[in-house]
Amino acid sequence: MGDYDDDTAFLGQSGPYFWTTFFLLNVVFVSTGFNGLYIVFVGAAPKHHCLIPDVNLTEEWRDAIIPFTIVDGEEVQSQCSRYKIDVVRNLSAQGYIPGREVNLTTLEQEGCLDGWNYSKEIYQSTIVTEWDLVCDNQWKVPFASSSLFVGYLVGSLVSGQLSDRFGRKKVVFMSLGVQCLSVLLQSFSHSWRMFCIMYLWVGASQISLYISAFVLGTEVLSKTMRVLFTTLGAFLFYCIGYMTLPWIAYGIREWRTLVAVLSTTSLINFPLWWFIPESPRWLMTQGRIKEAEAIVREAASKNKVQAPPVIFKESEELPLFKTYTMLDIMKSKNLRCITLMCLLLWMAINIGYFGLSLNTSNLSGNPFVNCFLSATTEVPAYIVSTWLLKICPRRVLLSLFLIIGGGVLLLIQFIPDTLHNVALALEMTGKFGFTMAFSIVYIYTAEIYPTVLRNIGMGMCSSAARVGSITAPYVIFLGTYNKVLPYILMGSLTIASSVVNLFLPETLHKDLPETVEQMQKCQGLCSGPKKKKCIRNAAIVNPPIPCEAHSDGQALSL
Repeated sequence: MGDYDDDTAFLGQSGPYFWTTFFLLNVVFVSTGFNGLYIVFVGAAPKHHCLIPDVNLTEEWRDAIIPFTIVDGEEVQSQCSRYKIDVVRNLSAQGYIPGREVNLTTLEQEGCLDGWNYSKEIYQSTIVTEWDLVCDNQWKVPFASSSLFVGYLVGSLVSGQLSDRFGRKKVVFMSLGVQCLSVLLQSFSHSWRMFCIMYLWVGASQISLYISAFVLGTEVLSKTMRVLFTTLGAFLFYCIGYMTLPWIAYGIREWRTLVAVLSTTSLINFPLWWFIPESPRWLMTQGRIKEAEAIVREAASKNKVQAPPVIFKESEELPLFKTYTMLDIMKSKNLRCITLMCLLLWMAINIGYFGLSLNTSNLSGNPFVNCFLSATTEVPAYIVSTWLLKICPRRVLLSLFLIIGGGVLLLIQFIPDTLHNVALALEMTGKFGFTMAFSIVYIYTAEIYPTVLRNIGMGMCSSAARVGSITAPYVIFLGTYNKVLPYILMGSLTIASSVVNLFLPETLHKDLPETVEQMQKCQGLCSGPKKKKCIRNAAIVNPPIPCEAHSDGQALSL
């Protein structure tokens, strides 16, 4: 078949058809913002201490039965122990007064044998309060969070194959259905294990939905609309759902009801089946030319342009490319070095991004406001990054925002506990830096790899990102031992990755490399002592995947 963009150039670059499709596809991304991070509220741990059974104790002994311990330099009530009930009951019956006639530090302690008493000041119930995920079972909360990101990994590996076989549109709405059902079933979880299993399905369906809708948009929209869709539209509509989540959680403080309500947010997207088209590009790869032409003719009708009698013309076969695998990346020292640096970058950015996103419930102040602020910081980050990518070198830009993100995290530990607002502002600044880095690294990595290895390289980096996001909940869990540990670890890793990034080749105002040979001629640490510039006007054949570049160096969808 001929070149799709040339064959459909008569549609123009905008018009009612493209704008309608752009908006409807972006609406789908709103539900991913709702269902991505509700664990922040569902898995929150309210203030708690050992439950005291209804035994005969004086008021003084009932108030003193919970020992005090030192946490981060502050004296607070113990959350995991109490003075032994039998001992306290005997002392109370004998009329002793705690603290004056009895030295409490000498009394024997025991665990919370009768359960825990949880504060309902903020949450009526969470999975922590329902299944007592505290003290010895505290590790189960980050494990539950990680199950979402394990689902991301599974969905990333499976969704591409499914959409290539069954079509982009079918996989989008199949993923919507699985997401809706799995979130709903999660609200009926009878155990922590069932919650984690369903959360894995939530993650797999959500990332499958995101990727499939992203690919569908890039294949259906015009070149101009595609730039807006891939660099701004999808991210901003995700942020709309993310920013709305804390206010839904604010109105619904019971976790089962909250999750059930969130499951219904996917339902409003199902009527879009009759308005969102299938990808004509995919239909053509399946030999369904008539169906592809029908969609393009409908687009012409909506855009009020005349379609030619024959849209897709027969032409010479496309040149065949050598098939590459992951082993080919490992064979070349240059490719191996660049890939290892990219893997570190993606892992560090995802640990920082998801670590700060999951940490909003642990910050001082209102957790709902904190989550909203965390989501709001992403909006200017996506807008600013889209503009800066047109004019700024990728290497310097990415390192700059990695230093901003990691630097402020290292500064937080020096902020006094009394200056809560300053610490919150620094954390939001860090989130802004990580979001900027998050949006830049996608385009930067796509511009580094040649066409013949781009899918493989991006797939490996995406897997590293999933490993980073799976690790993020456990990094935050370190805060239970010392509240500054997560910031030190995330900040140090980010600063180190910003230095590594400086050794990658620059890609601004350079054509996308098509072959491994063109990539190896780009100047960077791994390219050897000779300074060679990237080929700017290489003879580029049509790539086997839809990938393009403009003169401003901004890569489009993969």
